[in-house]
Amino acid sequence: MEFLPIFLNVRGQSCLVVGGGDVAARKVELLLRAQASITVVAPELCAALTALKTAGKLVHLAATFQGDQVGGQRVVIAATDDEAVNRNVAEIAQRKNIPVNVVDRPELCTFIMPAIIDRSPVIVAVSSGGASPVLARLLRARLE
Repeated sequence: MEFLPIFLNVRGQSCLVVGGGDVAARKVELLLRAQASITVVAPELCAALTALKTAGKLVHLAATFQGDQVGGQRVVIAATDDEAVNRNVAEIAQRKNIPVNVVDRPELCTFIMPAIIDRSPVIVAVSSGGASPVLARLLRARLE
């Protein structure tokens, strides 16, 4: 087993998402469901993130990523299409002992995001340890 399966309480905690596209929006939606306080760093936002910003559900820093933005965060997620930025986010968060997820790059992560089946209060998480996310999503779909 490469990753310890845990459920992390982020309710009211500061979480940083680096990236403003559709993938970042999916991660923001998960964090919102867990009642996190979210800051998104991206020069521009996709339509879904713009709507969440307008609704007051996240703070947007309209800028490129800077290392000092990773301070006091409970969780950091890198979801850009720039490999160098994602790697930089991971390295800085790890130096600060902040859990970090780099979308689709498990080797840069200190935690990974499983496929989730939410039937609150029961939540089932399915993971392949990053080896086959598609397989985990297919299994989730069968269980739903």
